Amino acid sequence: MPVATVADAAEASLTVTEETIDDYADVVGDDNPLHLDDEYAAEGLFGGRVAHGMLTAGVVSAALADLPGDIVYVSQDLDFEKPVAPGRTVTATATVAEELGEDRLRVETEAEADGERVLSGTAVVLSLPHDGE
Repeated sequence: MPVATVADAAEASLTVTEETIDDYADVVGDDNPLHLDDEYAAEGLFGGRVAHGMLTAGVVSAALADLPGDIVYVSQDLDFEKPVAPGRTVTATATVAEELGEDRLRVETEAEADGERVLSGTAVVLSLPHDGE
């Protein structure tokens, strides 16, 4: 399998539900009431429950995994721009922007929820040939 190169792009999507948020909280142990408590969250900054920012960022990880070859995260800078409420579909894109040498690539990442950008950033990944094929 070839490795990722400049201009390669991949996409992944996830519909966020209350169950998705609850399951994510259980897995990582983040029980912030802005994510889990309807009554508390209704009085908070966002006017209701919202997904964990890192749940949204996880969709970026899924997009990266769909680039050619074996992709290994090295680093990720993120800007969380807008909250994601239950019922919205997050679509993340990862576009290879630059070869950095030594199998490393700079990848522009972003996520939108129903057409509105909610997250953006830059990742550095290793792009290695897949030995299994």
